[in-house]
Amino acid sequence: MRKLSLREKIGQLIVTGFAEPNMTGDLRRLISDYKIGNLILFSHNVENKKQLGSLCAELHRFVREQTGIPALISIDQEGGRVTRLPADAANVPGAMAIASTGRPENAYAAGRITARELRALGIRFNLAPVLDINNNPRNPVINVRSYGETAETVEQYGLPMLQGLMDGGVLASVKHFPGHGDTAVDSHLGLPAIHKSLEELSELELRPFVQAFRQGAECVTIAHILFPALEPEKVPATMSRAIVTDLLKRKLEYNGLVISDCLEMDAIRRFYGTAEGALGALKAGIHLLFVSHTPALVAETSERIEKAVRDGELPMPVIDEAVEKVLYYKRKYGGENEEHGTGPAKGSEDALEAVGGAVHRRAAQAISLESVCLVRGELPRIVPESGDTLFVGCLPNRPDQASSRVKAAPSFADSLGEALAAPHLTIAIDPSDEEIGRTLEIASRYSNVVLGLFNGLDHPGQIRLANRLAAVGCRVTAIALGKPYDLASLEGAACELAVFEYTALSLASLATILRGEAEPTGRIGIGSLADRMDGIRREPTEGREAN
Repeated sequence: MRKLSLREKIGQLIVTGFAEPNMTGDLRRLISDYKIGNLILFSHNVENKKQLGSLCAELHRFVREQTGIPALISIDQEGGRVTRLPADAANVPGAMAIASTGRPENAYAAGRITARELRALGIRFNLAPVLDINNNPRNPVINVRSYGETAETVEQYGLPMLQGLMDGGVLASVKHFPGHGDTAVDSHLGLPAIHKSLEELSELELRPFVQAFRQGAECVTIAHILFPALEPEKVPATMSRAIVTDLLKRKLEYNGLVISDCLEMDAIRRFYGTAEGALGALKAGIHLLFVSHTPALVAETSERIEKAVRDGELPMPVIDEAVEKVLYYKRKYGGENEEHGTGPAKGSEDALEAVGGAVHRRAAQAISLESVCLVRGELPRIVPESGDTLFVGCLPNRPDQASSRVKAAPSFADSLGEALAAPHLTIAIDPSDEEIGRTLEIASRYSNVVLGLFNGLDHPGQIRLANRLAAVGCRVTAIALGKPYDLASLEGAACELAVFEYTALSLASLATILRGEAEPTGRIGIGSLADRMDGIRREPTEGREAN
């Protein structure tokens, strides 16, 4: 490390992304000029497994050529709605779906499958699992990414997922410390605040993280959230020395890698500025800074940190301590001789055979099938080609900035209609009264309507349609493809199912169950979810879309 220049050291502390499925000129310049040594991949970088394996191999090669140090390539591969891997890989279900199976071994299997797929592609750093407790049903960004509403549920499933990733040889980052579950604001779009004391946080939000640290978690992501009772200055946990150093490192005795969430999220960029937020994060004790999208902001961040060191604003030992920590994990996971074996960093043909293989796909589908929950009512058996059932639903969309971008995603109505040889109708995500009227007219020709709801509390036209269909006498089977809380606002649906995610995997499981080939064995009552849904059901529905 002593041979590294200041700019080279700073480059080891920054993670950046790029906007194409291949290396861009801007990315090459950042790596060559600013010595950026770490990358993050998103769905817009991914086309298929062969392309992704080749891209990772090129990234590894170029970073090593320009910096002399292995790259860390990271990805948000949580499962469910936050999946970046391509369709020809094995994408596992998400957290709440896995918890609904009632089997913690499914969480371990999901972690192990994910690790194997990532390593075969040349990716050694997964920004998962989520250990937030979803104790606020209005949470716009965590919700189904959490394993549940209690610390016990999150520990019961989140820790096996973590262990599966670790046993598979992948650096895993638990997130979002000290807890993002009890917020009603998405930190991608605003600056949330949690007004809880340390004692209150210790009784709930901190518990899964403490258990993860005891289990050997090597990395933790810090949340962009204000905690006024812990940090008197108006700065989020990301920039708080009281939270990162005093609480996390000293009080909880955590000694692993500490990383920021993306510093381009509005919680930082709009209120503090990305470069200043990065500087504040280093001062707080964070080691690795994510500036995930904009080349100009990466350059500005590097230059701002360099200036702070040269001006004496940021002590050089802070930089050196962070670089030593990053290099330790690069030696362990970033090279070709890391402790966990010699898994390929080249995306070779032999390695890629493991990605999306039959064993992984069968395991992922089995977990998904076990996750489907019959929440209320009696499940109808749909006879293919009977002509008495209409499938209705909106197209998939991106519900928040954390979710993967929608590409050629399957449509609920089309997929289920084709799988069961039944009529189907695609509607807008928030149908107007006029569209609701047209849909009622078409639905009147059928005995049964199977309606896919996708985050209907945020798009109340879906809820109005479901209730209107039931009111005019249609036998409605309502299926929550996102937040299960949508079901709490229904009036008169004959049957309610929850699958937690709008993916090809969940739609295939639904088709199997609706054909009568399997029973929905999932349990939505994990933790206090069932009681919470009953509570929401009793609340008025007016104005919910504003939350």
